[in-house]
Amino acid sequence: MTTFKSSMPPESGTDDARSADTERAEIARQRALANARRNARSASQRDSGTATPSLKLAKEYLSLGGHRRSMIDDNITDVRQWDEDAPEAERFWKERVETLPKDQRKQVEDFLPTINTP
Repeated sequence: MTTFKSSMPPESGTDDARSADTERAEIARQRALANARRNARSASQRDSGTATPSLKLAKEYLSLGGHRRSMIDDNITDVRQWDEDAPEAERFWKERVETLPKDQRKQVEDFLPTINTP
C-alpha cells in the first residue's frame, strides 16, 4: 500500500480531517507556549533594571524579614506593625527608610503589602 501526502486538505468530518486539526492545534499550542515563555523571560529581564529606588528599598526590607504592612485609606498611608521584625529588618527600616524625607518614605510604604493582602 502506498501513501502519499496531498496538497488538498482532507474532507471535513473525516478521521483524516480530525487528525489534521489535532496536529495543527498541537503545533499552535506549542508555538503559543514558546511565545509565552519567551515573553516572560523578556519581561523579567526588562523589569530587573527598572525597579524604582522605593521599590528596591521595600523589597529589601521585606527580604530581611520585615513585617510592617501599609494601610491606605483615602490616599492616606499609615504603616502598622503587629509582628516583630527580624533584627536586620528593624535596623534597615530605622536607618534606610525612617530617615527618608516624608514623600520618599511614603513611596516605600506604598510598596509594602497592605493589611488587606494575605
